[in-house]
Amino acid sequence: MSERVAIVGGGKIGEALLAGLINSGKPVRDLVVVERVEKRQSELTSDYGVRVTDDVVDAADGARVLFIAVKPDAVDSVLQALGKADDHSDEERITVTLVAGIPTARYEAALPAGSPVIRVMPNTPMLVNEAMSAVSPGRYANDDQVAVAVRLLESVGKVMVVPEKQLDAVTAISGSGPAYFFLMVESMIDAGVALGLTRAQSAELAVQTVKGAGVLLSESGLTSVDLRAAVTSPGGTTAAALREFERHGLRHAVNEATAACAEASARMARRPDLEGSRPASPFTPDPAAGGQ
Repeated sequence: MSERVAIVGGGKIGEALLAGLINSGKPVRDLVVVERVEKRQSELTSDYGVRVTDDVVDAADGARVLFIAVKPDAVDSVLQALGKADDHSDEERITVTLVAGIPTARYEAALPAGSPVIRVMPNTPMLVNEAMSAVSPGRYANDDQVAVAVRLLESVGKVMVVPEKQLDAVTAISGSGPAYFFLMVESMIDAGVALGLTRAQSAELAVQTVKGAGVLLSESGLTSVDLRAAVTSPGGTTAAALREFERHGLRHAVNEATAACAEASARMARRPDLEGSRPASPFTPDPAAGGQ
């Protein structure tokens, strides 16, 4: 069987994955998207030349890998449809879920016995092919199937394989992490305005600074501790600023915030009835959102 990929959900996360797969060389003929909104169907077909259907069973037929990228309250209807699908293949379809808070066991219980399920926690930089995705295999997914999912997800960024019990911690660091970063940049811009810069000046200074710092940290081979120390001269301006961060408890705030995020993630997993009451993913703007 060809490695046909179906993506259930044509929103931002689904489109980001679709674009990444195409840009990495995946033939459009091996891709299909499930999307029920007619306007969105037309946009995806026009922009990517991909086949779009509103039928989950149709998309699943013959698919080697099926990505689920829908809102949590739509998962049950997708699973009901998949439970009835029969692709007559000799290989098991790999179901890869990018929906937060729903454990693999819930998918495994709804799908045919022994179906391989892989859970993923991505983050919003997927939109620019710089995602940090954590992959957790369910009980029936073998190493080869995990490798397939990892390879496909690498088209939109970096991938780490972790046990499912660590996904709450992953959510607290990388899943929700971009929001922490954006809040810090927002604060820096406001501070620059208070110091006399125009908002445009302050925004350009802050954004390019954090962009450059991120690239430096990623590519220098040095730790964040090393790089911070290199910028901090004894008794200098940076030392004065860092002293205030410490005095106001920056490290403590980060520890408390990430712990709260991890607990919220765990709580949602324990209470599937709450899934529909929260944002579906980190791609959904909401100041209270906790990761995907």
